[in-house]
Amino acid sequence: MSVLADLLAEVFREPTLAGVARELATLAAPLWLAAIVGLLIGWAWRPRWAAAVVDVAATAQHQPVPVAAPQAPAQATTAAAESAVVVVDPRATTVSEPAEDDELAVNTPDLMHLRRVVEEKDGGPAWTHMMDRTLPTFRYQAWKREPENGPPQYRSSTIFEDASPDVVRDFFWDDDFRIKNTWDDMLLKHETLEECTETGTMVVRWVRKFPFFCSDREYVIGRRIWASGKTYYCVTKSVPRPSVPRCSKPRRVDLYYSSWCIRPVESRNGDGAMTACEVLLFHHEDMGIPWSIAKLGVQQGMWGCVKRIEPGLRAYQTARAAGEPISKFAAMAHANTKFVAGELTASENNDEAGSTSNNAQAEKPKHWTGNLPKVFVIGSVVALACTFDKGLLTKALVFGTARRFAGPGRR
Repeated sequence: MSVLADLLAEVFREPTLAGVARELATLAAPLWLAAIVGLLIGWAWRPRWAAAVVDVAATAQHQPVPVAAPQAPAQATTAAAESAVVVVDPRATTVSEPAEDDELAVNTPDLMHLRRVVEEKDGGPAWTHMMDRTLPTFRYQAWKREPENGPPQYRSSTIFEDASPDVVRDFFWDDDFRIKNTWDDMLLKHETLEECTETGTMVVRWVRKFPFFCSDREYVIGRRIWASGKTYYCVTKSVPRPSVPRCSKPRRVDLYYSSWCIRPVESRNGDGAMTACEVLLFHHEDMGIPWSIAKLGVQQGMWGCVKRIEPGLRAYQTARAAGEPISKFAAMAHANTKFVAGELTASENNDEAGSTSNNAQAEKPKHWTGNLPKVFVIGSVVALACTFDKGLLTKALVFGTARRFAGPGRR
């Protein structure tokens, strides 16, 4: 304030009114210019929620008035009711009867994409080795890669000794046990939104706990399991569901892909028995924080999370051996879709690789306008610094304020 007062006092010392007006115009010009540029940039770079509000208002304004349908014969009405999807509430479970594969939240192209990733034939960048840890009852290896237009991707191989693929499949699918056993201590709550008992396809909502400097995250996930013999392909990915309203907290994660290939492998005992189980995991998501920070968090916390899985699996094996009833989620894991690997491979050769994969659809290049707010703030502060004073102390203070407001805050 003292700097501004001194500057104004110096302006009003001008001997003529024209001189005062000229100095005031010189002082105010950068501020007006910054304000006009800010308005133009703000309109061009509207946040998603503002565009969504405009779209909803326009849709509501042009929404046609529903017209009562003609009365159908009683037999036709009964037949339609038997094959319809039962909807009780937008947030309640929707149970769907047999449906076409392409109408499901997770379908055959997702299986094809996962198989290509497992076989390293998806055309993505090469994997870089990150970690290799071995304990008496399991071994863990991890790799990562960084696509040009998406978040970092992670691949891991975990081999559990004395574990069957069936139990491991149920273990990872069982949301109730995740919370009960707390082996996945990030999962705060879950609910089932849709399920198809014929194919085992589900849509679930998760709320996951994030560190104190981030708000919790919400996931709307579609998932399904395919089986080829004793090998299971488990796909989980984010799916759009407008019926689930967005909230400021927890924040919705729109890009999420976490899928497994679970298969029997030879034990390390050297007896040739296929009594071990390998879990190949492929994971990436856009959590809404800078990818560089997310990478650092994954590298620091990966092994700590992995070590919690093995005791959870052993507790799950003990519960199953004791005859405890399986949960609804484990029962849905049993309703997997059977397929013959050779037939699917022949079908894949006739399709374009990766044309409908969740990974290719969701990952979009970041536009250069994503940095416009910081450019605007820093540019405005530069103009202020050069206008107010020529001293280094004032400029250091103003530039420090710019870094504070333009730097990463709570996401």
